[in-house]
Amino acid sequence: MFVKICGITNEQDALLAAGLGADGVGFLFSASPRRIDARTADFIGRTLPPEVVRVGVFRNEHRDHVVRTIHRARLQAVQLHGNETLADVSYIAERVSVVIHALSADDPRLSQLDEDPAQIVLIDGPKPGSGERFDWAAVRRPPPHVRLMVAGGLTPDNVTEAIETLQPWGVDVSSGVEARPGLKDPRLLRRFIRAAKDAGRNIDRTAPLRSELPYDWERSL
Repeated sequence: MFVKICGITNEQDALLAAGLGADGVGFLFSASPRRIDARTADFIGRTLPPEVVRVGVFRNEHRDHVVRTIHRARLQAVQLHGNETLADVSYIAERVSVVIHALSADDPRLSQLDEDPAQIVLIDGPKPGSGERFDWAAVRRPPPHVRLMVAGGLTPDNVTEAIETLQPWGVDVSSGVEARPGLKDPRLLRRFIRAAKDAGRNIDRTAPLRSELPYDWERSL
């Protein structure tokens, strides 16, 4: 199970997440109390082990700005959380190693996943990035070749249920492991990562990526 801890704002939280077993960390570059700049993301990223995927998260930013910021911050992946078109996603995918396309559970674009160039599709609540839970049982399953991530209202107490219901490739959490916006709670982080890894051990993770992630994280399980 790929576990991403999003909304990282400082070196201590990033190192703690990595030390507890997180596979990826997310840096927000859109309006949020967790927003940081490219220079800070670059500094934090340099302190992390190379196997931890560093993801830049954007919402409705111009695609050239997204690409420039990713390269300036030396990140490996981008997560698009807005109303980006498939043309925007394709443009960015040609210039960034890994693209995660975040869609709300009721987004009509879920019916176009066969045309989506993103390697990973993240399904979130009705207001992506808000931390609101949605009806997991009502989610339309993506095609088998699509790597599915789940976000939206996840906590250490419900991540097992979410994984058992949706059988995703990965999970993404921010507010559910915070002491306050922008500051992670070490106990919640530990409980979340442990619960997600335990719940995901028996899930088939063989769906191929259209281009491989920067490292083979499954070998560490």
